[in-house]
Amino acid sequence: MDIVYLREYCLAKRGVEESFPFDEKTLVFKVMNKMFALNGIESDPPSVNLKCDPERSIELRERYNGIIPGYHMNKKHWNTVCLEDDVEDSLIVQLIDHSYDLVVKSLTKKNKAILDSLE
Repeated sequence: MDIVYLREYCLAKRGVEESFPFDEKTLVFKVMNKMFALNGIESDPPSVNLKCDPERSIELRERYNGIIPGYHMNKKHWNTVCLEDDVEDSLIVQLIDHSYDLVVKSLTKKNKAILDSLE
């Protein structure tokens, strides 16, 4: 998966905004102001940090060389997924969706209602 597709896929999700809150090299995707994906735009090899269910994180890390504990993140809840390793694009898309869904699930009722009203 390339960075351009990753960006377009994330931005196509409802309520998502991108920003550079940490520095000019770390692109962050947020839904209702909560992070669900981070991409070091200059990282080599290219990668993305994604939120993940802790049990699923362990399974994924054991199965794929390209999925490791989240770089500079809470290792229990975040994975770093290398985009040019042994992780299929279809799985990366599933993991983006999973990360987004975990964040949406944690939103307040008020923010969920606002998100639901967006097209």
